[in-house]
Amino acid sequence: MAKLLAVNVGLPQDIAWHGRTVHTGVWKQPVTGPRMVRRLNIDGDGQGDLQGHGGEHRAVLVYQLDSYRYWQERLGRDDFVFGQFGENFTVDGLPDDEVCVGDRYRIGEATFEVTQPRVTCYRVGLRMGEPRMAALLVSHRRPGFYLRVLTEGRVEAGDEIVRIERGPQGMTVAEIDALLYLPGHSRERLARALLIPALSPGWQTSLRALLDQAATPAGAPAGNAGLVPATAAGPPAAWSGFRPLRVTRVDVESESVFSLTLEDPGGAALPAALPGQFLTLRMHPDGGPPLVRSYSLSGPPGAARYRLSVKREPHGAASGHLRAHVRAGDLLEFAAPRGAFTLEAGDNPVLLMSAGIGATPVLAMLYALAAERSTREVWWLYGARDGTEHPFAQESGALLARLPHAREHVCYSRPTAADRPGVDYQTHGRLSGGLLGRLGVPRGADVYLCGPSAFMTELPAALAEAGLAPGRIHTEVFGAGPASTPGLADVPARPVHPPAGPPGTGPAVTFARSGLTVPWDPAYASLLDLAEACDVPVRWSCRTGVCHSCESGLLSGGVGYAPEPVDAPADGNILICCSQPRDELVLDL
Repeated sequence: MAKLLAVNVGLPQDIAWHGRTVHTGVWKQPVTGPRMVRRLNIDGDGQGDLQGHGGEHRAVLVYQLDSYRYWQERLGRDDFVFGQFGENFTVDGLPDDEVCVGDRYRIGEATFEVTQPRVTCYRVGLRMGEPRMAALLVSHRRPGFYLRVLTEGRVEAGDEIVRIERGPQGMTVAEIDALLYLPGHSRERLARALLIPALSPGWQTSLRALLDQAATPAGAPAGNAGLVPATAAGPPAAWSGFRPLRVTRVDVESESVFSLTLEDPGGAALPAALPGQFLTLRMHPDGGPPLVRSYSLSGPPGAARYRLSVKREPHGAASGHLRAHVRAGDLLEFAAPRGAFTLEAGDNPVLLMSAGIGATPVLAMLYALAAERSTREVWWLYGARDGTEHPFAQESGALLARLPHAREHVCYSRPTAADRPGVDYQTHGRLSGGLLGRLGVPRGADVYLCGPSAFMTELPAALAEAGLAPGRIHTEVFGAGPASTPGLADVPARPVHPPAGPPGTGPAVTFARSGLTVPWDPAYASLLDLAEACDVPVRWSCRTGVCHSCESGLLSGGVGYAPEPVDAPADGNILICCSQPRDELVLDL
């Protein structure tokens, strides 16, 4: 009979780590006597990061005495105490390779249901004093698991653990964990796992993405679709590194926007791009350090040539050089089309919402819809300062005229006397939640949103206020994306910069979205460490090659891994948390 050895609780606290402060509840201490277990927590317990831990399906974390013994021997440790692994219940019995997701147990007065394996993050390594711990728990198939509280009640150390119902499908915690994190995602086992009602929503989403990936034809992008972040998703790149393309046209679209048409120097058709993708350009003006910038494709997807559009920024080194010096006939270096901000197939209404230069990727989507004479309801919602800053006005109008269910609404924030209300624009002001409500935008629409930073900050909330589902809102951010640093307290956003101290002597590392190139220094353990030293916005969780939160596009160059990832990233991507450059790199960060 399995037994509850310890009930461990702890409220979040601030812990110093690598010069930063981590707010975490991973430090748990055993308590004596009965403790009330409630739907979301045990009395006296808490989590510092509710995105990754806690909640109804992760109310109680369980770890086994047998795994304690295993890690004591494996790590050569004799200092473990109950709660060492951040668990609420330390148990004798209930091994991960026997307990099934969906199993139900009675402990003391309470009843529980197994919902998912533990999602490992860097904080278990912080608690253990072993940075590799997140990867070790997965690769050694000893993750532990979470319980949902079915009946609240008191429990205490010494209570017997009685299984009262076996989970459907008979899939163990270790098996489900390996199905997501380890290579070899069996289609049959994925389908079985998704038949388990108790499996938590987050795991259902990840396993469903893997099942969809397994169902795609051969040649689909490799990698772990259940883990790859949206910022690094998308089809594999059509070519590696940078290749020359010839500029065949330069067109002025507005006072500040111009377009370059690009063709293969040998006359061959260029690989088709998806509507919404971007190209990354590398230049060496005056023989100086490289300028690397990404620009959205704004022409018809699938065409034999590319068109990208650029906004001339007042102090933009790259856009200024292009506008002043690049002419038809010039050769420029480009990485292949990339990006996951792409038009999805379906029958739902489509809202193409943009402001300023943000029109470029959604214009490519409009081209795709017009080319297929889509019968979907298509809304073109655009904001500009005035008519002189309204690129593609005639072009978008002609495309909308080819769609039977199209609507257009243009806002000018500061129209001039020459701008005609009702003709050139419909609203004097900006796109806003109130306007969306008055327009009656369809709540079941798929939304594609792109524009300046203020626009991208305000509009998602405005769309939610108008009743649109957040899961249907797709966004594209020009420049570096938002950081995700779970558990770190008070991390201010700073401008990117070279790292402190003497420059490194290794190969150049370019963070393309951040516009920064610095030499590698082997004093850094990983590219993630270098990015953090430069205040480049990054995303991470495990920091040891498990969770794929840090997966990023590799535009050129090659890396080595130490440690090796538990499961490989998608083609053309890398995990920056455990990789080091082998040669010059350009990263989509």
